[in-house]
Amino acid sequence: MDDPTSADEMADDGTETAEPDGRHGSGEDEHDNEHHGHHHHDVDELGVAIVTVSSSRGIDEDAAGDAIASAMANAGHAVTVRELINDDFDTIQSIVDRLVNRGDTDCVVTTGGTGVTPDDVTVEAVTPLFDKRLPGFGELFRSLSRDEIGTRVVGTRATAGIADGAPVFCLPGSESAARLGAEAVIVEEAPHLAGLARREETEE
Repeated sequence: MDDPTSADEMADDGTETAEPDGRHGSGEDEHDNEHHGHHHHDVDELGVAIVTVSSSRGIDEDAAGDAIASAMANAGHAVTVRELINDDFDTIQSIVDRLVNRGDTDCVVTTGGTGVTPDDVTVEAVTPLFDKRLPGFGELFRSLSRDEIGTRVVGTRATAGIADGAPVFCLPGSESAARLGAEAVIVEEAPHLAGLARREETEE
């Protein structure tokens, strides 16, 4: 006697049988739908503020800031603010705090002041502003940097977090490090992080 169980239905052992076109119900389409749903809050065009922390460079010599600006522009985002400020704790903290509260700024990227010299205070100034820290950013950045600078990555304190609904990324001051962080990580993840960080606000 023919088995009355349809080929579409569940097998006796509880495993899922293939659908007529050979796909499984928990396969690629569902994964794509989950991926789309997970990213539907992404910000298509970010407003990005770039802050260069340096006591020795002028805005015309800001290769690191230029690298970040180029990476963001090439990804379709808008640079809304460019600042160049001294290595001063209070100045750094107040500038970043002001920028995350601007209506045209979805993301802040700093470059400089993440090393271990006495005047490297960007991390100390910015992290108190974080409502949530993003330790994976620094871990990933150092992992990517190892190919270029080897074990010297231990002296790199790149960090990131969410401050008042905006992701803030703190990169080293070298042009190559700024370009790597911006192109390999920030342009990939900032739209998603910015959308998630302000999700409740956008759903009101």
